[in-house]
Amino acid sequence: MLDPAKAGHVAPDPANADLAGAVLTVDLAALCDNWRAMRAASGAAECSAVVKANAYGTGQGPAVTALRAAGCRTFFVAHPHEAFLAKAAAPDATIYVLNGLPPGAARRLAAAGVQPVLGSLHELAEWRREAGDAPAALHIDTGMERLGLTAREAGEAAAQGAGPLSLVMSHFVASEEPDNPLNDRQITRFTELSALFPGTRRSLANSSGIWLPQAPHFDLTRPGYGLYGGNPAPHVRPARPNPMRPVVRLEARILQLRDIAPDDTVGYNASWRANGERRVATLSVGYADGIFRSASVGNTGAPQTRTPPHMGGAALVAGVLCPFAGKISMDLLAVDVTGVPRDAARAGDMVTLIGDALNVDAVAARWGTIGYEVLTSLGQRHARHYVGTA
Repeated sequence: MLDPAKAGHVAPDPANADLAGAVLTVDLAALCDNWRAMRAASGAAECSAVVKANAYGTGQGPAVTALRAAGCRTFFVAHPHEAFLAKAAAPDATIYVLNGLPPGAARRLAAAGVQPVLGSLHELAEWRREAGDAPAALHIDTGMERLGLTAREAGEAAAQGAGPLSLVMSHFVASEEPDNPLNDRQITRFTELSALFPGTRRSLANSSGIWLPQAPHFDLTRPGYGLYGGNPAPHVRPARPNPMRPVVRLEARILQLRDIAPDDTVGYNASWRANGERRVATLSVGYADGIFRSASVGNTGAPQTRTPPHMGGAALVAGVLCPFAGKISMDLLAVDVTGVPRDAARAGDMVTLIGDALNVDAVAARWGTIGYEVLTSLGQRHARHYVGTA
């Protein structure tokens, strides 16, 4: 069997970064500034960091190292292997596994000093049986209906004695919607159920929850998306500027430019047809690199190729917003650059897919998804460039 440690890494090494089809720049200083902003907004509560899914696509190792240097001492991941990596980067930090306790994993997690977020009476019993008095977190479901103890089960756990708990937590359903009545309902439910475990720290607020007018910060907040530049309060009215700094910038290389005659088509299934003389740039990036096929732009009107109801993708070429043209393929993407001066776009130039006016929320809206998915889908073939420090 091939040893994963010797299997190599698909991302270009720094020596060959100039040959990559795209460059992903991650601003660690902005990441840390966003954490500091979240910490300030959390009031008296400790501010942790959610670094699951490879730190939302930015790279877990660099992200945890930078955030630890900035002062973060508590991290949340989804899976045990993410927890082990986070613990290696921040040995003195508390690491929680949000997805709970895999069967048979208790002793390994306890030995590594990693704490599962226990989401059932079965997990709680196994943890106590196999890990003894090692601390853990307890998840109480207040409305999400995914993981977590029900109100009845929380009462049973409290009555039977849950053992050493470092945290009791729950998860908001719609905290990005400040007027949603579910928020008040969950805050009330969590306040009541968490009181069953007196003296245990409590956590409810994610990035959006931190900014709710009810300030449900309790003892620990858990920002994720906002740390990586996403707007934590997108539905606040009146609208206000995103308080987070952009963290991610994605640029792709122009491979070729060509003039397209009227009625010529571009890409698979001829879904895009030139409505006059056009100029098209082909970029060295595609859906294998995290550029969603749903961002394709078609205009022929055929049912199978019609542009989706969202706007479709775009790139900034020499500062000009240029729409995608045709279907996105695995490794290539066409962009209509007719509006760009001819001498301003050449083969080898880099164009912006995420960055500036195309921030992660704007890109998500154009692609027909959410910024979380855009970030966590960032491809492994990009040359990664880290800038800034804590």
